[in-house]
Amino acid sequence: MITSVLVANRGEIACRVFRTCAELGIRTVAVYSDADEDALHARVADAAVRLPGASPAETYLRGDLIVKAALAAGADAVHPGYGFLSENADFARAVADAGLTWIGPPPEAIEAMASKTRAKELMGVEPLKTGGITAGDLPVLVKAAAGGGGRGMRVVRELLDLDEQLAAAGAEALSAFGDGEVFVEPYIEGGRHVEVQVMADAYGTVWALGTRDCSLQRRHQKVIEEAPAPGLTPELEASLREMAVRAARATDYRGAGTVEFLVADGKAHFLEMNTRLQVEHPVTEAVFGVDLVALQLRVAEGEPLDEEPPVARGHSVEARLYAEDPAAGWAPQTGTLHRLSVPEAVRLDTGFTDGDPIGVHYDAMLAKVVAHAPTRAEALRKLAGALERAVVHGPVTNRELLVRSLRHDEFIAGGADTGFYDRHLAALTASSPDPYAPLAAALADAHGRSRFGGWRNVASQPQVKHYRTEPDGAEREVRYRHTRDGLAADGVRVVRATPALVVLEVDGVVRKFDVAAHGERVYVNGAALTALPRLPEPVARQEPGSLLAPMPGTVVRLAEGLAEGVTVAAGQPLIWLEAMKMEHRITAPASGTLTALHAAPGRQVEVGALLAVVQEDQS
Repeated sequence: MITSVLVANRGEIACRVFRTCAELGIRTVAVYSDADEDALHARVADAAVRLPGASPAETYLRGDLIVKAALAAGADAVHPGYGFLSENADFARAVADAGLTWIGPPPEAIEAMASKTRAKELMGVEPLKTGGITAGDLPVLVKAAAGGGGRGMRVVRELLDLDEQLAAAGAEALSAFGDGEVFVEPYIEGGRHVEVQVMADAYGTVWALGTRDCSLQRRHQKVIEEAPAPGLTPELEASLREMAVRAARATDYRGAGTVEFLVADGKAHFLEMNTRLQVEHPVTEAVFGVDLVALQLRVAEGEPLDEEPPVARGHSVEARLYAEDPAAGWAPQTGTLHRLSVPEAVRLDTGFTDGDPIGVHYDAMLAKVVAHAPTRAEALRKLAGALERAVVHGPVTNRELLVRSLRHDEFIAGGADTGFYDRHLAALTASSPDPYAPLAAALADAHGRSRFGGWRNVASQPQVKHYRTEPDGAEREVRYRHTRDGLAADGVRVVRATPALVVLEVDGVVRKFDVAAHGERVYVNGAALTALPRLPEPVARQEPGSLLAPMPGTVVRLAEGLAEGVTVAAGQPLIWLEAMKMEHRITAPASGTLTALHAAPGRQVEVGALLAVVQEDQS
């Protein structure tokens, strides 16, 4: 029987596994990089072991150190989580060879399925040969052979871009999974990403726990997932479950796994099998009333599953809350997460707590928010309302995008495909700030000041404050007055004003504004504003053609032959940054000459750092 589990992972999934272990009376052990010394997963575990490493990103890929940590901490089992080494057969063997219980499928099953190329061969699907792709094969999808989560994936629509995208995908896959192998498959436009959760024991029982739809994606990473997948015919759903069970039986599978398909024109195309727990597993747990981590532990202990799986009930939907700006090319954001809370009616899985820093080394996901209800319509409404009411004080997030997505007519109708955000991103990210939020921020700030306080020369003159709204960056001017009866503003009646709550009557409707200030940043009903100084700071002038880092990160590579004095073309990729495990290209703003180059592979840069300068060709 398992008594102590080390989770070879970090963040949200480590905390998720620890929660089940604690409920079962199992002792927990965390591992952490230097960057994660104060991370939540390291704090909530019963014991924690530091993993030394050349870089925070590489630390969790050191299987040898993780095995040593497990032995040193007295763990008798290892749970891999997802990502990192979760689909690494050599790591699974090393765990077993050390006398520890591996909470996952056999290494042979991992080898058969964790490599996407071998999995396709096993299922009778032949990948394209990278050396023989022609224009007639386009568009194609470049994918990492190991790992998942959208990393190491690129859509190629022009043959001239193929070599570049193969290199970029390989570099990203190597960084994320320690394996740079990539392959190419046809890219099917308008497809839906549908998957089947399987659970198998050592005695031949394989459960197919329904379907999940994960079609709402950005950069091939899932954003919103739901179970069951809507709009499938009974015949297609049965076929998906049958293929998933066949894939598990073909590899003598044990434990939790997910078989993924692309559904288009009523047909299912096998994509891959993930030999691990998925990020989106909570929606299956909600619908079937099971704890998949507890089942993993049970199978690892040699216990059998029931002959038949539980009966599905209701509908569940999950949204991934990311620290990113969807309107700025999904750029990841860093900073301090001052406050994170959601209504109790929904489930929150997170690896953060109030006051935690959000750094550049790992994925940008802050949390998963999950709703369950008797019907799909009720589940969507429940989750959208919970996200709208959630308190998220920190960097820019995709929260508003999630709410609008869940309320979008196409998504509500069911059957949205993977191109959803390509079609609707502009509308979903259109700025619509509350016009009264800056006033509420100013009144909350003014609370308690005397009628003669402030920085005005004439008492009857209005106070003037300026705020910058996020993420659109627009500046708003606010005017209010101190009167004998309290604070006042034109066009509204100030019912109440405290530092935390402002109540305004607008056109006969009483509106409440929750206000929280963290330095110069103010949050009003969840919307972020920045209080601007009376006298703006002088702004350093940037030379025309300056390429600035759009986010903090690491320079991973430069374009071949890039050096000062070379000629570049408009739109040409020059510099690649890695931030939060994703690569971001910096391109030439115009055709011209590179007159300065400050970027170098391995260099850490902050947002706004000068990377290079391109002097535009005036001819």
